[in-house]
Amino acid sequence: MLTLFDYPASENAWKVRQLLQHLQKPYHTVNVSIFEGEGRSEGYLRISPTGTVPAIQLEDGRTLSESSAILFFLATDTPYLPDDVFGRAKVQQWLSFEQERVESVIGSLRYWTLTGKLERRAPVLVEMKRKSGLQTLQTLDRELAGRTFLTDHGYSIADIALFAYASHAEEAGFSLEPFPNFRAWIERVRAQPGHLPSTHTYSDDPFSSGELG
Repeated sequence: MLTLFDYPASENAWKVRQLLQHLQKPYHTVNVSIFEGEGRSEGYLRISPTGTVPAIQLEDGRTLSESSAILFFLATDTPYLPDDVFGRAKVQQWLSFEQERVESVIGSLRYWTLTGKLERRAPVLVEMKRKSGLQTLQTLDRELAGRTFLTDHGYSIADIALFAYASHAEEAGFSLEPFPNFRAWIERVRAQPGHLPSTHTYSDDPFSSGELG
């Protein structure tokens, strides 16, 4: 059985949980106590070189980390990834966009806000991320004006990946009122059969207010 190395409040890990739910693929969960330093242990670094979640271990012992790579691997030969080369490249385009423009921007602001770390960050850095996050939402709203989902293939791992952090933009201090196309897309993703709501928060972890080592 596949093993998922998880941290409940991680939206990166949620992406993999969501795809596994869609695929109805059984798996075993190992929770990693990130804020207590477990991610930096020698054993876990052999599984995930960056010490982050998610990571997976296959039945044969091989491991894979980084949410985009895991999504791509698990979605191969399923309805959640196109069969053609160009279609897969378009999905990869959005996975790259998500990591550079969503997870590291909106995701970071949300994380800092929810764990009480925002005031500890340099104001110039916060302002830079707010400006970048607004541009990200503008881009998504424009791109979704003429499409139901992010690619012509339909609902895919691109939508799962983008939804994870972008749908929580309000928790990062952004108003979604100016972005009707984006808001409509959020509802379409939520309406997918087997959609998993995010049910875990950083406040569930008493160690989350500390800085990661």
